[in-house]
Amino acid sequence: MLEKLSLYLQYPFVQYALIVGVLTALCSSLLGVTLVLKRFSFIGDGLSHVAFGAMSLASVLNLTNNMPLVLIVTIICAILLLRTGQNAKIKGDAAVAMISVSALAIGYLLMNLFASSSNLSGDVCSTLFGATSILTLQPSEVWLCVGLSLVVVAVFVLFYNKIFCITFDEAFARATGTRTNLYNLLIAVIIAVIIVLAMNLVGSLLISALVIFPAMCAMRVFKSFRAVTVCSAIVSVTCALLGILIAILAGTPVGSTIVAVDLVAFAIFSLAGMIFGGRKG
Repeated sequence: MLEKLSLYLQYPFVQYALIVGVLTALCSSLLGVTLVLKRFSFIGDGLSHVAFGAMSLASVLNLTNNMPLVLIVTIICAILLLRTGQNAKIKGDAAVAMISVSALAIGYLLMNLFASSSNLSGDVCSTLFGATSILTLQPSEVWLCVGLSLVVVAVFVLFYNKIFCITFDEAFARATGTRTNLYNLLIAVIIAVIIVLAMNLVGSLLISALVIFPAMCAMRVFKSFRAVTVCSAIVSVTCALLGILIAILAGTPVGSTIVAVDLVAFAIFSLAGMIFGGRKG
C-alpha cells in the first residue's frame, strides 16, 4: 500500500488535490468556529446551493474556468443574505431558505434545459458531491486557490480580535465602537470564498460538513476560542489529507470520503470529551 501511495504522490493531479485539500480545509476550519458559535452554520449550506446554481449557469455559458463567475455570484448572495437577514420582515433563516432553494432549483432547471452532455444525472451528482473534480484540477485553479487561501488566512489573522469580539458579544462590540456590520460583511464574503474553494473538494451539498465538523470536534475537548480554533484547523487538515489519500487508494468519491473521516473524528473527540470532561485551554 505504501508503494502504491508513493507512486500516486508522484503524479501532479494528486499533488494538486492535496494542496487544494489542505488549504481549503484550513480556511474552512478558521471560519467554522465563528459560524458555529454565532449559530450561522446554516449560511454555509445556503451559499453552497447558490454556488451550485452559479456553477450550472457557468456550464450553460460553456465557460472554461467557472470559478470567477461562481465566486462573484456567491459573494453577492452572501451580502444579500446578510442584508436581508437584518430586515425585520424577513428573518435570517427564512432568507437563507428562500435563496438556497431558489438557487438549487434554478441551477437544476438550467442544467436540464441546456444540458451539454447526455449524462445529466452524472453531471449533477458530480457537482453536488464532488465525485472527481478535485482530481482534475488545472494549475491555474490551484494557483487561484492558493491566492484566495492566503487572503482568507491573512484576513483572519489581521482581524482576529474583532472577529473574536463579534463572535461572543456583538452588542458589546457595537457599544465599544466596533463596526460590527462591516466585520459581519467581511465574514460573509470570506465564507463565500471558502464555499467556492470547497466546491471542488467535497461538492456543494457536503460543504457544511467541512465547515462544521472540525469545529464541533474541537469544542468537545477544548473550551477557549484560541484552543478550539487551533485544534479545529489541525483536525480539518488531517481529515482532509486522510480522506483524499483513502479516496485515491480505495477509488471512492473524494468528498464523501472526507466527510466520513470527519464523522469518525467527531465520534473520537466526543468520546474523549466525555472521558476528560473538556479542557479550558
